[in-house]
Amino acid sequence: MAGYRKKVVMSNLKIAFPEKTEKERTIIAKKFYQHFTDTFIETIKMLSISEKELKKRFTVNIDEINSLYDSGQNLLIVSAHYFNWEIANAGTSLFIKYPLITAYIPVQNKAVNKLIYNLRTRFKNAILIDATKFRNQFYPYLKKRFALGLVADQKPAQPRAAYWVPFFGELVPFVKGPEKTSKANNTAVAYLHFYPAKRGYYNLDYQVVTTTPKAFADGMLTSKLIEITEECIRKQPAAYLWSHNRWKWNFNEEEYGEFVVKE
Repeated sequence: MAGYRKKVVMSNLKIAFPEKTEKERTIIAKKFYQHFTDTFIETIKMLSISEKELKKRFTVNIDEINSLYDSGQNLLIVSAHYFNWEIANAGTSLFIKYPLITAYIPVQNKAVNKLIYNLRTRFKNAILIDATKFRNQFYPYLKKRFALGLVADQKPAQPRAAYWVPFFGELVPFVKGPEKTSKANNTAVAYLHFYPAKRGYYNLDYQVVTTTPKAFADGMLTSKLIEITEECIRKQPAAYLWSHNRWKWNFNEEEYGEFVVKE
């Protein structure tokens, strides 16, 4: 995996950490590629690992999340592109009281698609929904208990249909989905920061952001989630997916000014 999208990785690191030296950013990049490689190997291992063995590989603070289940409120779990997302999904489904719903984009190869589906639904509470049919397939769960997992740092297909908020000092567009979903269903919102403790072992760090999403003005909940994302990345910079081109869209006041989130 070393060298994959190297120009994008180094460019993103320079945007995020201009105060660091080239040598310091290169060290982060090397650790990033190690995590990338580990993720590939761990994902293969996930096909056969036992629930008992997998549970040994986590430290988790999920009591506050599970208390929300007891309160009767449904939950939106928001995270970002950290390593290892497959393990984080499996780990969450093992420890959480809620049925855990996540979306995926099916691949054309039927054998590979079946492999991905089986991998992400191996353990209890894990429910996978086709993202291309999300509205229809998610609807039946609205009358039930659920936790829905979404990513906060997803870049939009159209920057005019996004919230523009600061991310590492630059205005960047982010999808409205997590905020709109939480408000529409009045879910509690929790942030999940997951990162390697050591090779093969992970921390799942949950933070309840709000139980009253409708109290946030438009865009402010998204802004809060991105603020938390940046804080988490600064703590564990090599654990973020730097090959994900988050700064693809350049801000232009005339074109996108009206979409900037303002306090």
